[in-house]
Amino acid sequence: MRSIAQAVWASRYRYARDGTVIDADLEATFARVARAVAQVEADPDLWSARYATALSELRFLPGGRILAGAGTEKQVTLFNCFVSGPLEDSIPGILDSLKETAMTMQQGGGVGVDFSTLRPRGAIARKTGATASGPVSFMHIWNALCETLLATSSRRGAMIGALRCDHPDIIEFIEAKRDLAALRNFNLSVLVTDAFMAAVHGDDEWPLVDPCSGAAQGRVGARDLWQRIVDAAHAASEPGLLFIDRINRENNLYYCERISTTNPCGEVPLPHYGACDLGSINLVRMVEAPFSSRSRFNKDLLYETVGLAVRFLDAVIDISAFPLRRQADTARSARRIGLGVTGLADTLIMLGLHYDSDQGRDFAAHVLERIRDAAYGTSIELAIEKGAFAAFDRDRYLDAPFVRHLPGDLRAAIGNHGIRNSHLLAIAPTGSISLLAGNVSSGVEPVYALEAERAIQGVDRQTVHFKVRDYAYDAWLRSGRSGQAVPDEFVTADELAPAAHLDMQACLQPCVDGAISKTVNLPITATRDDVDNVFRIAWESSVKGCTVFRRGSRGDQVIQACTDAGCGDR
Repeated sequence: MRSIAQAVWASRYRYARDGTVIDADLEATFARVARAVAQVEADPDLWSARYATALSELRFLPGGRILAGAGTEKQVTLFNCFVSGPLEDSIPGILDSLKETAMTMQQGGGVGVDFSTLRPRGAIARKTGATASGPVSFMHIWNALCETLLATSSRRGAMIGALRCDHPDIIEFIEAKRDLAALRNFNLSVLVTDAFMAAVHGDDEWPLVDPCSGAAQGRVGARDLWQRIVDAAHAASEPGLLFIDRINRENNLYYCERISTTNPCGEVPLPHYGACDLGSINLVRMVEAPFSSRSRFNKDLLYETVGLAVRFLDAVIDISAFPLRRQADTARSARRIGLGVTGLADTLIMLGLHYDSDQGRDFAAHVLERIRDAAYGTSIELAIEKGAFAAFDRDRYLDAPFVRHLPGDLRAAIGNHGIRNSHLLAIAPTGSISLLAGNVSSGVEPVYALEAERAIQGVDRQTVHFKVRDYAYDAWLRSGRSGQAVPDEFVTADELAPAAHLDMQACLQPCVDGAISKTVNLPITATRDDVDNVFRIAWESSVKGCTVFRRGSRGDQVIQACTDAGCGDR
């Protein structure tokens, strides 16, 4: 029986030209990618060999667009996701933005769009006298575009639609996905400001403002609006929250760009025409002698892998095609990359640490600190070798909140030599590449289920179902422990209190200059008060956004946990 890793590779990453398969196996895919990325180096053979080793050992997992496109003859981007340009409130402006979205998605990029600039439903256009239909109506056009472009693709369309919390149509936006058939290609997030949260806390009235005229369009109770968000998230697991003032305040490039939304999964806040260049360190590959008193985490191997990964992702910027010239200019000006991790939960289990424990969180934060320092150190070395990013301003960059908290030796080195990449860290959800690596736990999420049924789209675009076993659980069974009681460390997402999800996200965020894609999984029995509590804790912590998923709230799921009674919702 084919493994799910084999099926994922065959349907998403194997290179075929004119119907002829070029990549004979996964190793051939890795070799192709390594050769392509190494071409920017003075000694491409040396770096190609080093990259190929890290890839074949599954220590470093590049983003899916890199695996699928690098070293092929396809006119595709190697960047997973983009944020659109500014959305002008006019029919020509809207159509221009729609065209740019189409060009981006045609090359395989997901798109984030801030619809906050569009006038509200019912507003009268001064020039034509026409009545505006509002931002949500135009979101349906974007959704149809995505549906059309990706109808013949094995890659699911990915978009995020954002709207400010003071937009007059915010309630329509909040309620938009209660209809489970609506906007299926969008994730929705409310752009939440500090002022709004202060109004919620003070039980104040909240003004709604026309984004075009700046005129007040009425007032609502801030707590009433907050409760609308909570109720919709409880019913349909959307919208999520993006704490937009915090995102901009903590942006390393606060001095030359403004961020209004993120990539579709929320881990990379981006300016207009920004792009995310992603890859993940597979932490389980650093674990030695798992499930024993001799278990240890190989920090030296971690440092080596981080150094290779940063150099690799920086090179991707130079070899990638871009759908739009503005995207290329923005990417090359900042050289932003997003190195993250995957397999965190499995790593904790293999080391005998519980996800919801001080020891587990301390270990996770320590690992992320080491990754941060190694990544920034490598980027400084690249600046010495190849030059700092074009938008680097020494004094203002060093004054960025995240950079101010770096170790003194790194700050001094940045001051002396500059740095190659404006941002280096972002933790993505890593769904497909985690399957490619043997079903390791995704990103920093807890283990979803020890055994599950997973649906993927096959080569012929038909849905195929696979029984899968969590990587750590499979390793535990293969170590001769079958029949023994499963240790407490094998905790799954539903068995954790909601606060445990946020505690992990909050302890890692100070080590990440981007953001963290993290979903707080809730059982089907979770109440509105539970969702309210999650959102409030998220705001009070250091995180940049929050998403909940209440089991069963979105109908069919791509993954179903298996129990003794079979696979399905628990």
